[in-house]
Amino acid sequence: ARRAGLPAAPALAMAPRPPSFKTVVVEVDRDAGVGTLRLNRPRKSNAIDPDMWLEIPRALAWLDEDEDVRAVLLCAAGKNFCAGIDVSSPELLSEQLGQATRSGAPSCAGREAEAMYRHVRRLQESFTAVERCRAPVVCAIQGACFGGGVDLAAACDVRVCSKDAVFCVKEIDLAIVADIGTLQRLPKLIGHGRALEMALTARAVDADEAFRVGLATSVLESPSELQRNAFELAKTLAAKSPLAAQGTKAACLHARDHSVNEGLEYVANLNASRLRSADLAEATRARFERRAPAFAKL
Repeated sequence: ARRAGLPAAPALAMAPRPPSFKTVVVEVDRDAGVGTLRLNRPRKSNAIDPDMWLEIPRALAWLDEDEDVRAVLLCAAGKNFCAGIDVSSPELLSEQLGQATRSGAPSCAGREAEAMYRHVRRLQESFTAVERCRAPVVCAIQGACFGGGVDLAAACDVRVCSKDAVFCVKEIDLAIVADIGTLQRLPKLIGHGRALEMALTARAVDADEAFRVGLATSVLESPSELQRNAFELAKTLAAKSPLAAQGTKAACLHARDHSVNEGLEYVANLNASRLRSADLAEATRARFERRAPAFAKL
């Protein structure tokens, strides 16, 4: 019991609990500084349904706001990373493609086109949320990575896969032009010619080829080894200066979409403020004191 006249001990701040979702699971290892976003429809090979489109950006936004999260691991439950959009029924496919009839609305080609445009842009934003997450995102891919799965993986910062991984830009076989990011991001990762060939043929690309062309940076023997390796990679990234890691991600994404000169201007402005950070002083001290640096939370 507290003695009379003595002030009460300050209450310990409770770490925020991750929210619950229907199609994804969010976890945080606060000691490692790693947040995990796991696709969680294993019986459907993590096919993307309307709920998942909404929940992925919400989960990423929550992780981005958690001051303990300095790197994110995006992975999937079950044998397959993601089988693309859920086409298990004609009705669901129509909804996914934005073809559901507007109740009570008169037929108008212009309005239907505008509604379709807004639908596609909403879906695009769901995966662009990966790039908007300030922390670097490591993607662990096992089994099938088809269609929308490639869209999602291509938006991540680092991709690693297991030996059983298979990549396929499947949309053309559904008479669809891939429109959620693969045709924009994949050419920057593996080259225009290879990306176009994958998109036009819808052929399967195995893990070894994915590694050779730069789609994956490493190939692990088994899904269990993949999960361990991917988490350790995310943990390594989380140990870096959060300002430097986030700045590096932002500068690389900017450089991808701009000229060299524009990229140099961007990073010069970025470092004009960040080179004055406490992280630089801490990294320098740690180097001379032969210890691991300890960076403050954001």
